[in-house]
Amino acid sequence: MKTTLVIMAAGIGARYGAGIKQLAKMTKCGDTIIDFSIYDAKEAGFDKVVFIIRKDIEKDFREVIGDRVRDFIDIEYVFQDINDLPDGFEVPIGRTKPWGTVHAVLAAREAIDGPFLVINADDYYG
Repeated sequence: MKTTLVIMAAGIGARYGAGIKQLAKMTKCGDTIIDFSIYDAKEAGFDKVVFIIRKDIEKDFREVIGDRVRDFIDIEYVFQDINDLPDGFEVPIGRTKPWGTVHAVLAAREAIDGPFLVINADDYYG
């Protein structure tokens, strides 16, 4: 059983401006906030990272983050979808946005099989 870090990175970052906030380089070496979080998780004994992302940023996300970290920690991608709801629930007419943190974690349910920790992609917890 693996200990999993779940990183919620599906946000739009509307106040951020141009570019994809989760992929913004924070150091002269090109490190992102996510890089620091993954490093700290690996040092703490985590074996796997699950990225919750939007389908429209998948290619960029894999190139900037995933391709760099996949050699030292297991990674998996899941996608938050407004229609991915438990049985008995349906999307209200006119609803266009997903439902926050719980809905994001629900999107990762198939990728988690043991203890896990959930963090935001744009926060540093070190």
